[in-house]
Amino acid sequence: MKQVCVIGLGQFGTYLARDLVRLGCEVLAIDAREDRVQNIRDEVHRAVIGDVRKPEMLAGVLTAPVSEATMSLGDRSTEPSILCALHLKHLGVERIRSTAANDDHAEILRAVGVTEIIYPERETAERVARRIANPNFVDMFPLAEDYRIMEVLAPQVLHGRSLAESGVRSNYNLLVLALRAEGDEHYRFLPTADTVIRAREVMMVMGRELDLARFLAA
Repeated sequence: MKQVCVIGLGQFGTYLARDLVRLGCEVLAIDAREDRVQNIRDEVHRAVIGDVRKPEMLAGVLTAPVSEATMSLGDRSTEPSILCALHLKHLGVERIRSTAANDDHAEILRAVGVTEIIYPERETAERVARRIANPNFVDMFPLAEDYRIMEVLAPQVLHGRSLAESGVRSNYNLLVLALRAEGDEHYRFLPTADTVIRAREVMMVMGRELDLARFLAA
């Protein structure tokens, strides 16, 4: 079972901890406020009250190997997240994610060992903007460089066509990874070239963001 440490149990951290447990991870949750820890204690594997600015506190609770940690310590002060990242790095945590108040804060966090910066409000706003601009857009997930995986309702012009006939690969340089009926949670992965695209079907496609934008405008 994957072990993850979630530090900071505000709204974002609490939702994250619950979702990680739901997805099968073993979660250690830490916050300086007793009420927040009590609120989630029965939903995670372990919940601890503690000041993550103190290295001895983290060393005392990270007794088992933890490969990943995510920090969400608010934006009133950058000091707690910077100190916590330093301590986590010294304790051998390989992958550290953190929310950041701004780009300067993010740059400092990267300098002390944070491997991924999270901007919850910015990322949520981008997704909502895409849905408003294009009703067929469902969701998008970043990959390396400018590559993305996107979920989108199949454009009407593709209904009844096979993947080979759709031109998704030849015209837009996109790979179709999976298909599912709208409202269905289960994907049909790696569809063949003769798979017919149906109305109200969600397509999971991968490619560069510019090509994905061209496909959304089709």
